[in-house]
Amino acid sequence: MEPVIQEEASGCGIAASAALAGVPYADARRVANGLGIHAEDQTPWSDTRHVRTLLSAFHITTSPMETPFTSWEALPDKALLAIKWRREGELPFWHWVVFVRQGGHAYVLDSRKPLRSHLRRDFGRMKPRWFIEVYD
Repeated sequence: MEPVIQEEASGCGIAASAALAGVPYADARRVANGLGIHAEDQTPWSDTRHVRTLLSAFHITTSPMETPFTSWEALPDKALLAIKWRREGELPFWHWVVFVRQGGHAYVLDSRKPLRSHLRRDFGRMKPRWFIEVYD
């Protein structure tokens, strides 16, 4: 699985969905926009419903609930992680990343444009709040 870089400041959900679907960001954005999901609107990224809808459009199934993060070892082989969780006024916000474990290796695909490497293994620096399991 390859990282996909977000093109808008709040496009992490679109980028994470694109990485899971194996499509370019522009394709995922086009599908998202057709579903009424727009990165410019920051409120979708304080609700899991929008990213679930987008993933469903790509025929990707997810767990119906969010699971609190306890440890990296306890994560399933594929998951959407909510990191950088915070409150802005009444709304919670977070940054979506994709956790992958395959071939005995674990890594995170992070779509943030300024990063030097979008394939991360610096697990101690990321502070996940919860995750959504992604099924193959």
